[in-house]
Amino acid sequence: MDSKQILTSDLLDVIFDQRNKAYGAYELRRHYNRRIGRALLVTATIVGVTITSVTLANKWKPAADPIAPKESLTIIEIPKEEKLPEPKPETPPPADVQPPKSEIYVEPKIVEDHLVEEPMTTIEALDSAAVSTVKRDGPVDIGLSQPTADATVGEGKGIIEEPAPKDPGPFVEVQVQAKFIGNWEKFLLRNLNGNVPVDNGANPGRYQVVVQFVVDIDGSVSDIKPISNAGFGMEQEAIRVLKKATKWEPAIQNGRQVKAYRRQPITFQVDGE
Repeated sequence: MDSKQILTSDLLDVIFDQRNKAYGAYELRRHYNRRIGRALLVTATIVGVTITSVTLANKWKPAADPIAPKESLTIIEIPKEEKLPEPKPETPPPADVQPPKSEIYVEPKIVEDHLVEEPMTTIEALDSAAVSTVKRDGPVDIGLSQPTADATVGEGKGIIEEPAPKDPGPFVEVQVQAKFIGNWEKFLLRNLNGNVPVDNGANPGRYQVVVQFVVDIDGSVSDIKPISNAGFGMEQEAIRVLKKATKWEPAIQNGRQVKAYRRQPITFQVDGE
């Protein structure tokens, strides 16, 4: 197709120039608009028929029954239930209480026998009777004159002291360990003889000695013994130094200071030549 024909030809003919137009693609593109128009017409027809059918169906639907009026409601007031008075508990009649035995107290006076107007009451009679202005027979008055069953508690020894708590012994596991008061590293530098393993022929290396002891509540140290076996006199030197470390804070268990074990590691460094 020459240049003149290109200007006057359709775009589809230009695209399919020198190509097989009988293959089918040319025909599909040529009649594309016609097919789209037919499809839209069919779709519109189906939509119109559907809308018309629904409209006619709603128009021909029988009318629903009118809503029946609601029945009138009658409010009936329920009378309040009268509360019956609660029965009062019957109080048993008071029992006849016979007054206790009583004796007349006569103030002691020293007079001659013929001047005695009223004899004195004996001590034995007053032990079982109440003191009154009249003499009366009746049950024995226990009052405060008779000892109770608890009168013998303590065997008359006065205030009973609480027994002293038993010493539970040193704690092995505690919430807060005992600690040295001060700078532990400075204390070791001042007091520990680091040449002990060298003087005893120890090979170059790093040795750790562990010593166990007991810190009492007052911070004192006791029962010092090694639990390691590094040798070369290092355990003995660690024990010697710990005997000088007397300032310790005691361990704490359940919020109070207790006597407890403490394990303290001490490291020796032996350098090579």
